[in-house]
Amino acid sequence: MKALVVYESMYGNTATIGEAITASLRAQGLEVTSGPISKIEPAQAREVDLLVAGGPTHVHGMSSTKSRKTAVDDADNTYPEPTGAPGLRTWLKELSPGGGRLAAAFDTRIDKSILLTGSAAKGIARRLQGNGFRLVLEPECFLVSTDNRLIDGETEHATAWGIRIAESASAGATRGAS
Repeated sequence: MKALVVYESMYGNTATIGEAITASLRAQGLEVTSGPISKIEPAQAREVDLLVAGGPTHVHGMSSTKSRKTAVDDADNTYPEPTGAPGLRTWLKELSPGGGRLAAAFDTRIDKSILLTGSAAKGIARRLQGNGFRLVLEPECFLVSTDNRLIDGETEHATAWGIRIAESASAGATRGAS
């Protein structure tokens, strides 16, 4: 099974989670391409059986031009390649129809109640489903501190979630082939 893991990342946390998911999928035997949306064209998703997409939660949902600019201009941001433009919303909008292929959505968000933070993963999932992809799992959130650092254990959480994605995708592919 071929998979593509793409992400938008401002401070490096979403990239770390995306790459942990990638490593986990590879360990489960999937052929995986991964990277930031700035380096992967939406057309590449046509060639895969499974698309995993993620981004940071900003202002209760997916990032905006303004929130990405704030992160790029943040003097305290040490991540060398924060996503500028286009953002994940645009990337997802340019996808070819999913045609029932499999997908999963994730985000990173501040470690507070989801009622206070919102979730980019939910918006990513809605867009994927609206474009004809089938979710293999419910959207997943990975937590960061208020100083933009992953909470201890979140990389392991991403690894475990990657295993669940692979298992669910394998089962979903089998059901889709029946």
